[in-house]
Amino acid sequence: MTFPLFKRPGTLVFLDDDADYLEMLALMLPRKWRARLFVQPRECIRQLQQERPFWEADAWYQQQLVDQWRAGRPLVPQVLEYWARQTERFSLTSVCAVDYSMPEMDGLQALAELGDWPGARVLLTGQADDQVAIDAFNAGLIQQFIPKQTADIAARLLEVVDRLQGTPHPTHAQTWRATLRPEQAALLRNPAIERELATLADKHWVEHIVIGDPFGVIGLDAAGSPSWLQLETGAGLPALAELAQLEGVDAPVVQDVRDGLKLVDLEVSQSLRRPPQVAQAVALDADRSLFAAWFPLEAQGLADAGYSRWLARQPQRRIDA
Repeated sequence: MTFPLFKRPGTLVFLDDDADYLEMLALMLPRKWRARLFVQPRECIRQLQQERPFWEADAWYQQQLVDQWRAGRPLVPQVLEYWARQTERFSLTSVCAVDYSMPEMDGLQALAELGDWPGARVLLTGQADDQVAIDAFNAGLIQQFIPKQTADIAARLLEVVDRLQGTPHPTHAQTWRATLRPEQAALLRNPAIERELATLADKHWVEHIVIGDPFGVIGLDAAGSPSWLQLETGAGLPALAELAQLEGVDAPVVQDVRDGLKLVDLEVSQSLRRPPQVAQAVALDADRSLFAAWFPLEAQGLADAGYSRWLARQPQRRIDA
């Protein structure tokens, strides 16, 4: 499954003893990324080690949402409350990129000092160090290595960091995978569906969570506005149409639901205690096995919870001593 069940922006850390290189990075990195730059390995290690209890607390909070769902509490309002409460969730470092050749300790030693810090690890190497990096990658000590002699290394580094920060930590993915039924997980592994979901997610959100009950994706855009992408199987359309009819939805709309032209957000509207909404549906694959429709959501307390406002509150990029 390549479409992430859980995705959010995180902080990026770069460690290199070359201050000029870090200053170049500070200018090159997209402004939508929060980056911290370190020349001293010990300070970098200290800062990342301090994050571990916050990683654990965040993972525990997410697991509590799923546990509460198993006890009968709807997931959508819980996720909205989670986003409103955990306003510093973006401060957790998602990727750490480290230069291998440093005088105080080499990059692998620095990464080893991090212990079980859960973020993704990238090693930058010189040509003579490539075999060290290959061995580290094969041993699972790093997720990626980039030889410094790579053509256009800056673009390659940006590509790798962007991909890794979009890959959820296995604990987060496992937490939300538990809400999916096997047939739902199978649909999300369909390459055509994965591509369409990725396109929709990139268009609407900077962070999202896939859930199985109800089946769909809940996300936030950069400004903190939430929305819901409802997913409905082709086989499930008749049942949804019947429920919509029981809820008093107009007969033409009920027929459109049955035909896969529209969807009604019955379960989400019930969980949020508001009237059901109707939206145009699209088939996500040629077999029409899965349909999707996008619904805006309203929630209290999310005005300051979006990524853009959080990023605006962060200090300007500088090299940490």
